[in-house]
Amino acid sequence: MSAHVLEFRLTSMCRVLRVHRSGYYAWAAEPQSDRAKEDTRLLGQVKPLWLASDSVYGYRMITKDLRAMGETCSRHRIARIMKSDGIRAQVGYGSKPRPRSGPIGLVDNILDREFNPGAPNTAWVTDITYIRTYEGWLYLAVVIDLFSRQVVGWAARANIDADLVVQALLSAVWRRKPAPGLIVHSDQGSQFTSDDWQDFLKAHGLVCSMSRRGNCHDNAVAESFFGLLKRERIKRRIYRNREFARTDVVNYIEMFYNPIRQHGYNGLSPVEFERRHAQSGS
Repeated sequence: MSAHVLEFRLTSMCRVLRVHRSGYYAWAAEPQSDRAKEDTRLLGQVKPLWLASDSVYGYRMITKDLRAMGETCSRHRIARIMKSDGIRAQVGYGSKPRPRSGPIGLVDNILDREFNPGAPNTAWVTDITYIRTYEGWLYLAVVIDLFSRQVVGWAARANIDADLVVQALLSAVWRRKPAPGLIVHSDQGSQFTSDDWQDFLKAHGLVCSMSRRGNCHDNAVAESFFGLLKRERIKRRIYRNREFARTDVVNYIEMFYNPIRQHGYNGLSPVEFERRHAQSGS
């Protein structure tokens, strides 16, 4: 109506549209409802949280962060606000069906899918993935503590060999200094069946556990981490060189995933989960 006040009389427009003039004047003086104002305020909180996650978080994660800040909003409201502003989480990759079982290997599956130990440095899982660059593949090996899902060791190199996985495990042992008897679980890749890997485990009192051949579900936590990494950071890109890819991946692990990213497993970041465990004296 305000766009046509110079063309038509206000009284006539109110009569045709069946609007009371007092209602129009009230709207003109205060065009936004209280709910719309609150949505605008919340959007101002949502955007920094979404950007801080490198555009990874969806409405569920954003709602958790807002509640931690003292907000009392519902996740449905946050979903509506984010959708109206075009804010959305990264979409994952599709996956092909995989077999759920396989033959038993030479090394027993000691872990046996017990993915929730009661303390840190009880069981670790490890695996390798590859990252595309214009220089060629960069291979990334990680070691994850199952208690908190924290990446406790990693190595990234141009060659996929036993030295890659040994260096990742060495970094984890140097950082965490575990007691003898810790389980280290992997698949049956040649890197993990090599003499170098087995000798390292024995030298540090670590217990070797391996998935059944061709069964990714026996090492599901490592597979899940690589899925997050590819969805939330790599995003089908091709890096210009291996060093740039390595820097970006390390930044994701050390600056976001370990200290900040809320994990669906426990609702906290891996670092925060371990900190609270240590404070509780459990």
